[in-house]
Amino acid sequence: MNTDGRTALLLGEDVMEAMAQRRVILFGVGGVGSWCAESLVRSGIQHLTIVDSDCVSETNINRQLMALQSTVGQPKVEVLRRRLLDIRPQADITALQAIYSADTASSFHLEQYDYVIDAIDSLENKAHLICTATATSATLFSAMGAALKLDPQRIRVAEFWKVKGCPLARALRNKMKRSHVFPAKKFQCVYSEEVLPNRGHYDAIDTDTWTAQKAQVNGTVCHAVAIFGFTLAGLVIQDIYNKTTIQC
Repeated sequence: MNTDGRTALLLGEDVMEAMAQRRVILFGVGGVGSWCAESLVRSGIQHLTIVDSDCVSETNINRQLMALQSTVGQPKVEVLRRRLLDIRPQADITALQAIYSADTASSFHLEQYDYVIDAIDSLENKAHLICTATATSATLFSAMGAALKLDPQRIRVAEFWKVKGCPLARALRNKMKRSHVFPAKKFQCVYSEEVLPNRGHYDAIDTDTWTAQKAQVNGTVCHAVAIFGFTLAGLVIQDIYNKTTIQC
């Protein structure tokens, strides 16, 4: 069965072959990263490493692809890997239940990948990943803050230093300026200028199941984080398409 027929009809066999050969590593498979991973694999990426230390919790069910009542308590990367292989059994999907940090960075061998996708939340680890990934030959795409967003029409793509209205991007830039450690090259980000207030109460969240290393819990909806994730995947696919067709 040719499950790639409709994709190949649009992209062409040469692009499909190029996608099958590219190596992608994705950090963070929560609300943004999980949808990104699915879109990549459904589109034709066959070498994908997914990295996340968390297990599925009930608080993930409102927005994360692999979060179901039946998967609560299971490692996110393992649940997602099973799903991705059910979509594309021949794919090479590596699941790493781990945290990216300054201490663990060298273990991921970013230089071996064509694309690095950043969908992690920790400011410290995110800044380190950005600076490390941009020092390699890999192409980096990064998600800025996807919480407190509701309007899908306000989600944008811009070069990191041109992102406007995003508190996470501003915090990253300020951190880099203070430390005098900057990205080695330009990279594209998915972001939104929209920042809504939390109108609910934190006591609605079961903090006993909260495992993510975040400074603050903010409200999030499925369609917003999914669009962030799909846009990240689209940037990868479009980049492969452009590079392949230009060479023809």
